[in-house]
Amino acid sequence: METLRAGRIHYLAPKFETQSPLTIQGFTTRHEGVSRPPYNSLNLGLNTDDSPHNVEGNRNLLSRTFGISIDRLVTVRQNHGSDILVIDSPNDDFSHFLGIEADAIITNQPGVMLGITVADCVPILLFDPVKKVIAAVHAGWQGTVAKITNKAVAGMTKIFGSREKDIMAAIGPCIGSCCYEVDQPVRDSFKEQPELWDAISEPKGKDKWHLDLALANRIQLEGAGIPLTSIQTAGQCVCCLKELYFSYRRDNGETGRQIGFIMLKES
Repeated sequence: METLRAGRIHYLAPKFETQSPLTIQGFTTRHEGVSRPPYNSLNLGLNTDDSPHNVEGNRNLLSRTFGISIDRLVTVRQNHGSDILVIDSPNDDFSHFLGIEADAIITNQPGVMLGITVADCVPILLFDPVKKVIAAVHAGWQGTVAKITNKAVAGMTKIFGSREKDIMAAIGPCIGSCCYEVDQPVRDSFKEQPELWDAISEPKGKDKWHLDLALANRIQLEGAGIPLTSIQTAGQCVCCLKELYFSYRRDNGETGRQIGFIMLKES
């Protein structure tokens, strides 16, 4: 991945193709928006105590930067579950999806930007260049336990006919194992996936572990049939990189949200 700038938007961009790019995708940083501290400055999350006017201004900035209107930026009410929103037909206004509870979005519609807001959790972007299908996935520890990433891949294959071997994936910046300490209830939630737990956890005292959510979702993507060579990982800890990213845990919940976004270009 490489850091790019489009207009005022700074973002980390995975590369899905080398010829005839079909998509625009990336993971935003916290820079060059209009929000004031502690949400400074490109806060794109609606579920914060930031001024709604500021958030709308930031979302307008993101949308305009990539040539669409704000009503074509699709986000949902993320609730750490495993529900998926599927958009398989044209719409005049996509803003009504804001109230839908889901943690992944899949579409084959061009000119629609899918967005997943995060401030520690893992943003994952999926792209099938053969069937021209995209997805954006939000995976915290609960979504990881629920295998939300696997379900998104299954949705792409069952609904749109994608083949796992054709799907490319990008795992964006999230809280790293260096900063993500969890306790016994989280450990217990992984009891049905002991091999995964052993691979992603490191004991840090009595009933405490450090957890690698990015690795967990990479392992799950591989388990879903995505070739390892088709999976990119940002390898950046948002909690460590205060100047670049928001982090819910680092900032005690008073912080903004960055977005993982992806859009099929219109032909």
